[in-house]
Amino acid sequence: MEDLVVDLGERSYPIIIKKGLIDEINLEIEKIYKGKKIFILTDKNVDCHYGNRVKMCLINAGYEVKIMVLEPGEETKAFTTLPSIYNELLDFKLTRSDLIITLGGGVIGDLGGFVASTFLRGVDFVQMPTSLLAQVDSSVGGKVAVDLESGKNLVGSFYHPKMVLIDPNVLETLSERFFKDGMAEVIKYGCIKDKGFFNFLKNLKSKTEVMNNIEKIIYKCCFIKKCVVENDEKDTGERMLLNFGHTLGHAIETYYNFKKFTHGEAVAIGMYEISKIAENKGLTEKGASENIKKILMQYSLPYEAEIEDGSLILDTIALDKKNIDNVLKVVLLKNIGESYLEKTNVKFFN
Repeated sequence: MEDLVVDLGERSYPIIIKKGLIDEINLEIEKIYKGKKIFILTDKNVDCHYGNRVKMCLINAGYEVKIMVLEPGEETKAFTTLPSIYNELLDFKLTRSDLIITLGGGVIGDLGGFVASTFLRGVDFVQMPTSLLAQVDSSVGGKVAVDLESGKNLVGSFYHPKMVLIDPNVLETLSERFFKDGMAEVIKYGCIKDKGFFNFLKNLKSKTEVMNNIEKIIYKCCFIKKCVVENDEKDTGERMLLNFGHTLGHAIETYYNFKKFTHGEAVAIGMYEISKIAENKGLTEKGASENIKKILMQYSLPYEAEIEDGSLILDTIALDKKNIDNVLKVVLLKNIGESYLEKTNVKFFN
């Protein structure tokens, strides 16, 4: 499959999608890195499957490698986690001319990318996403961040990797729940940009059919995202469309302290609920929300949540990064495959 390139001038980088890539990572690293020290950041779930495999592949190629293994889960992506990672980097005597690899899902990619952007004012890093969600979405585009107690991704920066290495084979060890979690983001791309892709996903009747087409699916999502990022790198216009379902989704995640729903599950709920609200206001074509509901059910994703105190949801939405001067930009659909930004405020969700 042809490699993709995120074209950002001097900051351009390739997205390489290839089965079996995890066992020849050294061949790709050699193309963009001439140093010797590599620091790998991962979590316990990924480490038990791939940590030593990646580490030994690099050591056998002559690199000096250190691996740091963190607890899995959104709680790890906290501001308070940063000092322990910085200290490990200092102990390893990592310099600005060395390399960091983030081996994991969205949490590790976001956290490790933020570490790379801030340690010594910037160290090169490579994204090696191991979850479907990270492969189709969070590993591409240079958004890196950590969470505060008040909400997700409130401290972050734009810092692009030198390369994104995607091996679809690693999805074979992904739990069923987190595979479905990633499918929510896949469905999102069809909703916002490509009705044909949405219908293609509707016609896949089993996980086996999905996996038989997984390279095509990942490629399509990465292609859409790279095009959007090239047009709006700093998230001031078109790139906000990638947050369809996320304003409500992030608020739902925070409401449940990241315990009840995965990120993808919360986004799934957010996509359906905001489309239902928009339909009732005449802002989205009738039937779009029902279409979304049906495909979410097809992929065993939730579409609603019980919220006892709606004011807490509104408080979290008020902290959303897209809420500027009390003007909140929400992503809505005209219909499946066509999205736009609507300027409103928190009252939109009442």
